[in-house]
Amino acid sequence: MSHVSKMSRGAKILAGVVALAGLAACATPFRADVSRFESQLPAPQGQTFAVVADDPELAGGLEFAQYADRVEERLSALGYREASSPENATLLVRFDYGVDNGRERVRSTGYRDPFYDPWFSYQPVLYRDRRGNARIAYVPGSRWGYGFYDPFFDRGGVESYTVYTSGVSMKIDDRATGQRLFEGQAEAVSRSNRLQYLVPNLVEALFTDFPGNSGETVRISIAEEDQPVRRNQR
Repeated sequence: MSHVSKMSRGAKILAGVVALAGLAACATPFRADVSRFESQLPAPQGQTFAVVADDPELAGGLEFAQYADRVEERLSALGYREASSPENATLLVRFDYGVDNGRERVRSTGYRDPFYDPWFSYQPVLYRDRRGNARIAYVPGSRWGYGFYDPFFDRGGVESYTVYTSGVSMKIDDRATGQRLFEGQAEAVSRSNRLQYLVPNLVEALFTDFPGNSGETVRISIAEEDQPVRRNQR
């Protein structure tokens, strides 16, 4: 086999590894931390519910109505019946949602070969964020160790990006007595601040294994379409 053929074969293998890594990144599931507390939540039989806004500013909004529909669908699937009005419901379901303004993170953009596991030292690097402000980040610098090293794939700088914390909360009260029967919330950190994407996934996580074990926080992974939902105790 010629030297050129060997290089070509190596390039193909490397390209395949990079492609597989890209596919894995695309298939990353949506993950949320879910906490739930339950006290004598009645069985669905004979129980009716109404979903109302926990935040008065959201009441009557079209956006809230869209997300409330998701909650209503999940409760109906469990056997609860939607009431004609909050006054006629046996259970009041208070729902809220939101996303913060985000915070900036920094990471190195250098390529790291999956078959190479060196030790790194770190050095300060000056960069400018999206607003043009000068900042300092510590990134892998000089290295020592052993393994494969390719100067064409090991170079890079740093980049900044924004991550957002989003969440939904749901409280279920006995309408007649006002007793709190259930509290739950789901939170996620992602690079998206689109509520139209975040809220449906958070609702799905909140209702996974509903009502759950009281006082337990679990990590819920919402898989790709037609794939199972994973539940990991934390």
